[in-house]
Amino acid sequence: MSFYQHHILPPLLNFVMRQKPLQPFRERVISQAVGDVLEIGIGSGLNLPLYGAGVRSVIGIEPSSELLAMAEQQMARVLVPVEFLQASAEALPIESHSVDTVVTTWTLCTIPDARKALQEARRVLRPGGTLLFVEHGRAPEKAVARWQDRIDPLWGRIAGGCHLNRQIDALIIEAGFQIDTMRHDRMPGPRTHNYLYEGQAHPQ
Repeated sequence: MSFYQHHILPPLLNFVMRQKPLQPFRERVISQAVGDVLEIGIGSGLNLPLYGAGVRSVIGIEPSSELLAMAEQQMARVLVPVEFLQASAEALPIESHSVDTVVTTWTLCTIPDARKALQEARRVLRPGGTLLFVEHGRAPEKAVARWQDRIDPLWGRIAGGCHLNRQIDALIIEAGFQIDTMRHDRMPGPRTHNYLYEGQAHPQ
């Protein structure tokens, strides 16, 4: 792994994802989490202080050791037990049907095989469990989507594998979920980067 990926990208991601306009999205999603929670792509742990009394425990999955080290620094502000696992979302080291809620926030854009990661999320959810998500992805405007397709290869190299043009709702459905609620919004930034999918789904 390059110097950029080890030493530049993790603090850059932490800085970008700390933007205040993103906080309401985080609060809305995390407020719905209950029981035993798996957060896929926990990153630098920005969601951790938001987990409330309805949550028994949190498992945070993250492949980057540098980001996990940042997440551990959040522990003084966390009210629930947390376990960190350095692992891939495409092969979760977690028993089937063992969590009540799976959370993804701005994560599915970066996982190499997002569909496989969602299938793994479906596997580990208990019957009646919920997937909570807020993700950026493919815009509905054809002109913007064409630009997303053009920019995507270069952007992925700069941004640690992030993809601009993934159709998040389609990926969730193809992985075996039924979407219960979904809203769209835009976060700050270029229109090629800021179209959001926010909602919840359950395994079919």
